[in-house]
Amino acid sequence: MLDTHAALFWWANSSELGLAARDAIADDASTIFLSAATAWEIATKVRIGKLAFTGNAELRMPSLMMRDGFEPLPITPHHALRAGSLDGSHRDPFDRLIAAQAMIEDLIVVTRDPEIGAFGCETLW
Repeated sequence: MLDTHAALFWWANSSELGLAARDAIADDASTIFLSAATAWEIATKVRIGKLAFTGNAELRMPSLMMRDGFEPLPITPHHALRAGSLDGSHRDPFDRLIAAQAMIEDLIVVTRDPEIGAFGCETLW
């Protein structure tokens, strides 16, 4: 599952994306999930001016996901409850939700953020 910055780096073909992460995303044998929390985070950051996203994010993001074969991962009440109950001082609701989804769905999170791994899920960068 991609953390938000990993998805953005992938779509921008950025050298900031870790080599192991790039290889895993590009591997045809990998199923890559993108959380609804990532869509929410991108839309929020575009709205408040913290992220420039070429084109209309609401229209462009689904087409990028489809082009790259990324699977959407909806947010369930189980995910939300786990996110809200995770130990730790990290307060970012998007990161908490991504970590909770990864733990429940047994997914590896592609992220460079050590806080996500601190919640107890496996990460790759």
